[in-house]
Amino acid sequence: MADRIDVNPRLAEYVREVSLREDDILRELREETAMLPGGVAMQVPAEQGQFLALLAALVGARSVLEIGTFTGYSTLCLARALPADGRLVTCDITDRWSSIGAGYWARAGMLDRIDLRVGDARETLAKLRTEEGPDGFDLIFIDADKTGYPEYYELSLPLVRPGGLIVVDNTLFFGRVVDPAARDPDTEAIRELNARLHDDERVDVSMLAVADGITLLRRRA
Repeated sequence: MADRIDVNPRLAEYVREVSLREDDILRELREETAMLPGGVAMQVPAEQGQFLALLAALVGARSVLEIGTFTGYSTLCLARALPADGRLVTCDITDRWSSIGAGYWARAGMLDRIDLRVGDARETLAKLRTEEGPDGFDLIFIDADKTGYPEYYELSLPLVRPGGLIVVDNTLFFGRVVDPAARDPDTEAIRELNARLHDDERVDVSMLAVADGITLLRRRA
């Protein structure tokens, strides 16, 4: 029996047909995002957004931190997975793209759960450490500039509670991580983080070869 299925476009479409539950608000946001320069590449696939929401529900998340907002598709998926008194802090270097998502967040009735922070993520994470103290979040999703990943991870780890989950996106980075000729800063940063996570005894780790690579990290007690 083969150890892995080659997910061709036809099979990927089948997966969406039988498992994706994307409503009109999410679909319209995804379609508007796809019209932006680089929008398709930068936005999480619809099925990944649904997976993030499932993870949030599985860990019983009441507080979520997202590093990298873009147009807020994943933001909305995660916010909807929270209880009515839950909160999601999402941060981005600019509000240029998140302003698109804000209208959809409002239509979905999620504005009161979403706290958008604009600025350098390192500064935002430092402020959150002061505001919240350690262990303040149940789930953290990292999907921002790749050169910042190693630092974002280190700054995030004290912010997630023991038993909580950190989800890192793009950890296969279009397959470039196994291309010896790929020596660009983004690919090198992903390789550095992947190697670090493999040996990090502070977390349980599992990399999933789905989408563009998703790594799940459970902070150990």
